[in-house]
Amino acid sequence: MNKEQLVEAIAKKTKMAKKDVNLFLNATLDAVTAALKKSDKVTLVGFGTFQVRERAAREGRNPRTGSVLKIKAKKAPVFTPGKGLKEVVQPTKPKAKAKAAVKE
Repeated sequence: MNKEQLVEAIAKKTKMAKKDVNLFLNATLDAVTAALKKSDKVTLVGFGTFQVRERAAREGRNPRTGSVLKIKAKKAPVFTPGKGLKEVVQPTKPKAKAKAAVKE
């Protein structure tokens, strides 16, 4: 799903104009981007967390020549899915029902 398709899906679900949804989505993305630029963490409970992680300097190899390269330290944006999102993507067996089935 690309941004245009996301805007269309939100507009359909909320019955809002695509123009308004697009403005809202752009504002949301701008706010998340600004927070990450300041190395702040953005947590959407149940959905996930956006944050910046420091990657340490390291040695790598040129795949063509095999020569050793120095790779500089850098910052990278990272998304960690929340419990709710994980459950939607990969449902686990309900524990209460499993226990009830064992008792019967």
